[in-house]
Amino acid sequence: MNIHALLIVALLLALPSSVLAAEPSSTEQAAAIYACPMHPEQIGALNERCAICNMFLNEPTTAQAHQGHNHPQLSPIAATAVLDTARPSLDLTSPAAASLPLASSTQFVCPMHPHVVGEEGDSCPICGMDLEPITVGTDTGQEVVVGVSGGMQQALAMRSQQIERGTLWRYIRTLGTVQYNQDAIAHIHTRVSGWVEQTNISNVGQRIKKGDLLYQLYSPELVTAQDDYLQALDYLDQQQIRGQELLRKARLRLQLLGVDERVITQVEQQRASLYRVPFYAPQTGVISQLNLRDGMYIQPGQTQVELVDLSSVWVIADVFENEQSWLEVGRFADVTASAQGVFAREGVIDYIYPELDAVTRAMQVRVKLDNADEVLRPGSLVEVELYGGPRRNLLLLPTEALIQTGRENRVVVQRGDNQFSSVAVTLGMISQGKAEVLEGLQEGDKVVTSGQFLLDSEASIQGSLRRLSGAASVEHNGHDH
Repeated sequence: MNIHALLIVALLLALPSSVLAAEPSSTEQAAAIYACPMHPEQIGALNERCAICNMFLNEPTTAQAHQGHNHPQLSPIAATAVLDTARPSLDLTSPAAASLPLASSTQFVCPMHPHVVGEEGDSCPICGMDLEPITVGTDTGQEVVVGVSGGMQQALAMRSQQIERGTLWRYIRTLGTVQYNQDAIAHIHTRVSGWVEQTNISNVGQRIKKGDLLYQLYSPELVTAQDDYLQALDYLDQQQIRGQELLRKARLRLQLLGVDERVITQVEQQRASLYRVPFYAPQTGVISQLNLRDGMYIQPGQTQVELVDLSSVWVIADVFENEQSWLEVGRFADVTASAQGVFAREGVIDYIYPELDAVTRAMQVRVKLDNADEVLRPGSLVEVELYGGPRRNLLLLPTEALIQTGRENRVVVQRGDNQFSSVAVTLGMISQGKAEVLEGLQEGDKVVTSGQFLLDSEASIQGSLRRLSGAASVEHNGHDH
């Protein structure tokens, strides 16, 4: 045991003196003092107050360290205070800001932590400083003027334009869909039962001219009607007065059964019935529906052929609810289909649908358009421009100057060579890159059309800071942060 004790003593003697002095004695702990984070020369016991700024003494130090170091390390609270005071701020003492007085009220905030607000005589719970009074602006209707030097205007590529009065045409640009002209669709039905003997049409989309043979039909009913017509012709030779009435009724029967006049004339000349009666196209068009084949048995009530005349088409355009007040039947419209090489083809509004779409809240407008070259194809998506009557002597503003925030529309107005302000405006009709100004501007005002967003942001910041206009002049008991 004595040998082990000697070894421990030898090891202790071999350690350096700095290690032995690492743990302070109770006497040294009692002698430990604390300094103010902002004024290190103010020392004292823990949680005492600084005689200058009233902050808590929370920076640990010793008398020897305080004498040897002029810049002690800041505590976390002090570091936070330095960061808060290092934030950049705008100069509220500029002539532009000082020239506009505001109504004010007084609040008490911490000079180091402005978000801490309390009553008179309170202390900041973070740093312990007394809350200082500041003047808060309450008149938010005053205009904020931002000063921008000429060099900065060139760097921002700022452009301005003077607003003036003029004429504005009502104008809507929207999208539409090309559809068949429903008034130009012909449905070909049979009026008798029979069998198709021969067809000259084979597929949907086939172009047909008026008078072209569509198919031939064998029908016992048609044969009987032709025989009756021939008998009426024979009776006409015997009885002129009664024969004419019978002939008229027999001819009318053939017409009502759908027999072409050429066929009736042929039967009359040949004095013989046709067992395969031809049927011809009633108009020129494109086959959009076909239900006819050789040998097919057909009967009334079925649609054999649907012909669509594409020399005119309909364009159905959607117009939003807030744009429909001035639309009328007969207004002009231009249709552009760049894919088909059609640009600004003129048409007219021939119908406005009475109901709105329940989902999109859009109203449909029908434009009748000439399509003699048959370039516009049903189903195509086209651009539609709708025009209305002019409105004259309006105060017009270029839409590129607008700053749309969602709640209001603003513009930046140039008040002088280097002075600008952000102004709220009330707009009326907007058309063709211009907007009608109802309130906020006067004739002759110059608005910024390029670089206005940065100026509007700066004006908003200055307006917010002006409402705290006293904050820039608060002196924190004579010390500078």
